Amino acid sequence: MTGATGATGVTPRLGLCSVTLRHLDVDGVLAASVEAGLECVEWGADIHVPAGDEAVAARVRAATEEAGLAVASYGSYYRAGHTDPAEFAGVLRSAVLLGAPRIRIWAGAKGTDEMSPEGRAAVVEDTRHAAALAAGAGVQLAYEFHRNTLTDGADRTLRLLDEVDHPGVRTYWQPPLDVPDADALAGLDTVLDRVAAVHAFSWWPGNTRHPLSTRAELWSAVLARLRAHGRPLDVLLEFVPDNDEKVLTREARTLRSLAT
Repeated sequence: MTGATGATGVTPRLGLCSVTLRHLDVDGVLAASVEAGLECVEWGADIHVPAGDEAVAARVRAATEEAGLAVASYGSYYRAGHTDPAEFAGVLRSAVLLGAPRIRIWAGAKGTDEMSPEGRAAVVEDTRHAAALAAGAGVQLAYEFHRNTLTDGADRTLRLLDEVDHPGVRTYWQPPLDVPDADALAGLDTVLDRVAAVHAFSWWPGNTRHPLSTRAELWSAVLARLRAHGRPLDVLLEFVPDNDEKVLTREARTLRSLAT
C-alpha cells in the first residue's frame, strides 16, 4: 500500500507523466493509468492541460478524481529566468484548478557551463519570485533535473537550490543520459534530501528506450533509497518504449515489483 511504513521504510506512490502518452486524450491517459494500477498522474502543460486554460484544468481535475486517481503535479514548461515572468500567473492558476500540489519548472535554458553570471542570477531571482507566488496558493515548485539547464548535475542542482534558498523549491531526479549506474546513484544520494519526485524510464545508450526491466538493477537501488529515506515520494513513469499505452501495464508491474 502506498505510504505504508515497514521495515524497509515508506513505499513510493507510483504514477504516470501524461507526456508519455501525448497521442491520447485525457480520458485515454486516465484509462491507461487505471488499467496499469497506477495511483497518480503528472499532467503536462504541452498537450493535456495548457497553461492558463482554466476550464481545461478544472475538467481534468474532475476527471482524474472520478477515475480514482490523484493529481501528482503539473508538468509546466516554465523556464525560470528565460520565460516571460508574466506567464507564471497562468501556470499557477492552472495548477491550482488542477489540484496539483507541485509545479515542475525548468532552471533556465542553458547548461551551467554556458550560463552567464547574469543569466544565473535571473534564474535564481525568478525562481524565488515564482516560489513566493506559489507558496501563497499552497503549491510547491520543483526543478526538472535535466541537461542544458542549471540542474545538469547533482552537485550543480544542490548549489542552485542553496542559492535560491526557499523551502518551497525542490528538484525532480532522473538518471542522467549515458551515466553508469554507480554514478547516477551517487548523484541521487547527493540530492536525495531535496528530491520532490522521480521520473522513471530506461534509456541506454542515449535516448534509446528499453523496458524498465532492462535497468532493473539501477531502479531497484533507486527505489530502495527512496524507501529508506522515509519520506513519501512520487515515482512517475515517463517515456515507455514507443510511447505505447499497451506496454504501460507491464512497465507499471515492473516498477511496482521493484518498489516493494
